[in-house]
Amino acid sequence: MTQVVTIRNVHIGEGIPKIIVPIVDQTRDSILEKAIVLEDMPVDAVEWRADFYQDVFDTDKVLATARSLRAVLPDMPLLFTLRTKAEGGEKDISTAGYIALNKAVAQSGAVDIMDVELFSGDETVRECICNIHEAGGYVIASSHDFSGTPAKEELVRRLRKMQDMDADILKIAVMPNSAEDVLTLLSATNEMYVKYAKRPLVTISMSSKGAISRLAGEFFGSSMTFGTAGQASAPGQIPVERLSSILHTLHKSGDL
Repeated sequence: MTQVVTIRNVHIGEGIPKIIVPIVDQTRDSILEKAIVLEDMPVDAVEWRADFYQDVFDTDKVLATARSLRAVLPDMPLLFTLRTKAEGGEKDISTAGYIALNKAVAQSGAVDIMDVELFSGDETVRECICNIHEAGGYVIASSHDFSGTPAKEELVRRLRKMQDMDADILKIAVMPNSAEDVLTLLSATNEMYVKYAKRPLVTISMSSKGAISRLAGEFFGSSMTFGTAGQASAPGQIPVERLSSILHTLHKSGDL
């Protein structure tokens, strides 16, 4: 049975999928300006995509900005993501640098959840997860494929591996090249949810082809979705107000 993860009174893994909005700005001031705007939007969690930040390799500045974000959004779950080039992000970073920055941010206590990329290597993933848990944080393990959609068995295998490595939330995002690819992602999500999941899932079929995966996750087992309030961090993200309205409509009609 899937556990519910509760972060700052947001219950991830039950009810309507929770909406995450990414902040992808380059400067501290623009990041905080975006955060202020999000206070008045139907948002459940905010993701800071630190790989867009111009000073991401200056740990002191990263920590100062993270603390400023927390001050602006004191009650909002904050997700810190350093997306690497290999996973579709903006920055190249060494393994040692990746581990060290994630550890420093976790130990700051300024954020609640941290993204750890599954394909960073098993030792790196385990070390990051251990560091984050020791600091009292939660982990989203993530896997991305911007060129296609792996077979259902592979998607389920990745999700199960994330769970076995003790991630708190399991995330996969893939690119569909056909309607069948979207069905593959949804089928893998449902199989994982029904048969194996003990942790909340976040599964996304990107681009306009996969929009249904961002909207109907509740019916298949995906507990969170990404919306946009300005610049998107991935193809196919839907404006947050529209996304919230559709999610609530589907929830009511499905009587879930």
